[in-house]
Amino acid sequence: MAWIKFLREKWFYALLLAVALLLPLLISNRYHFQIVIMGCLFSIAALSMNLILGYTGQASLAHAGFFGIGAYGVALLTKEGMSVWLALPLSSLLSALVGLLIGLPTLRTRGSYFAIGTLCFNIIVTQIVDRWEGLTEGARGLMGIPGPAPLPLPGGYEIAFKTLAAHYYLVLAFLLLTLLAIRQIMKSLVGRSFRAIRGNEELAEALGIHPMREKLLSFTVSCFLAGVGGVLYATYIGFLSPELTDYHVSFDALIYIMIGGVGTLAGPIIGTLLIVTLPEALQIAAEYRLLFYGLILIVMIIYLPRGIVGWVRERGSRRGSEEGEWKRS
Repeated sequence: MAWIKFLREKWFYALLLAVALLLPLLISNRYHFQIVIMGCLFSIAALSMNLILGYTGQASLAHAGFFGIGAYGVALLTKEGMSVWLALPLSSLLSALVGLLIGLPTLRTRGSYFAIGTLCFNIIVTQIVDRWEGLTEGARGLMGIPGPAPLPLPGGYEIAFKTLAAHYYLVLAFLLLTLLAIRQIMKSLVGRSFRAIRGNEELAEALGIHPMREKLLSFTVSCFLAGVGGVLYATYIGFLSPELTDYHVSFDALIYIMIGGVGTLAGPIIGTLLIVTLPEALQIAAEYRLLFYGLILIVMIIYLPRGIVGWVRERGSRRGSEEGEWKRS
């Protein structure tokens, strides 16, 4: 059967999925469980940035802004009485729309100019959130954001999101959907166009690919996914402040991707979970965390420039080539 074949070929991924599903039973400490949920939330943000950075080759530094737009969008819509399930796609589409408008001028630039342009936009978003107190409550922050309403099931049952486990499974479901969506995109002709632009934009244009259109599509989709992450963050935490949109959050996502592996599916998740959970597990004080991050980055840049996933792939391909040479000899 197809599922048996899948388990034989992808047994490691099946094992990871089983561990993820059983995680609420494995972690008894409430605080540690909350850290894992936050790691999954920011994994969605890292995956969204990896789409435009790792697969299309455009260094965006504005994803904290789009993450925040999704979060504040759902907060303001639910404040007016709208259901979270309806506000979720609308807020994500708002992030995508703003991304489309920002991408039209900034994606006409290349290299560091695009990164600087998106960074400036991120700073503008933070200033708007901080100073428009009539809308966002400014530095006081938005409080009392409702969680998702219960989902009805056949037989009169329902899924209520009142426990940490329920929120975890909700975030995990969207994380898996994000992975699946990016995987399907990269397997399609559109994904091949993204990779071609990353490799050589001039050559891609000579082959008939429209670089501006493809980059704009990649950027818009990545902004939509960042908005989804922001919506889930807002409904889980129930409180928002301008720090959520700060450009430091964009740099954090960039670090997660670099450590896990740029241009890989598993890399952003591995990097996020490693950086978010490890300091808490080691009980590193806040004043030493930047030092901890710096040391990790130095080690990664020197010894693992392709990230953890890239290093594993290199080891696998090297071992395969060595085994092939041994068999031929």
